[in-house]
Amino acid sequence: MATREPDPGTVRPGGRTARVRAAVLQAAGDTLAEFGFHGLDLAEVARRAEVGKTTVYRRWGTVAALVADLLTDMAEQSLPHAETGSLLGDLRANAELVRRTLADSRQGALFKAVIAAATTDERTAEALHRFYEVRVTEWAPCVRQAVERGELPTGTDAEEVVRAVSAPLYYRFLTTGAPLDEAAAERAVRAAVAAARAGAFT
Repeated sequence: MATREPDPGTVRPGGRTARVRAAVLQAAGDTLAEFGFHGLDLAEVARRAEVGKTTVYRRWGTVAALVADLLTDMAEQSLPHAETGSLLGDLRANAELVRRTLADSRQGALFKAVIAAATTDERTAEALHRFYEVRVTEWAPCVRQAVERGELPTGTDAEEVVRAVSAPLYYRFLTTGAPLDEAAAERAVRAAVAAARAGAFT
């Protein structure tokens, strides 16, 4: 049976190849945060990463492919879900992770650039969807465990509860310019938990 060739830049062997990939993705993230998607240039990324331009063009080929690999790496490197023993504690940890990420000057700018690019670039949109799918899937067991403990109604959609925690933070981040503080994260958690307990996500 024929096997599908991996996308450029997505193979993760050890040694020099792994070091080159790490350097290029770091440079790509820095450039994206500084100049946005349309300011991302493969030659400039190669210069910042101190690798040959031909290496970057051969392994990734396009800006969209490089951003897709960057998002794949970010999803893989994200922290695992918390297990505090309570739904409120678990989702509070999730909200705090989202808040810290978006409030970080580099990471926040990077996400704004990628989200903006995803509105016009299909490859970037697909990569962004995969990124959030990975993150939601990682945190969904917290909600399923809460159902098993009797904290939430049977049939609660775990993924939707996790999304409900992040959604207010992203909305505030993208539309208001107001700081993402701990109070905002706490409000998002308590609103999601109250809605879930009331059966809104069954």
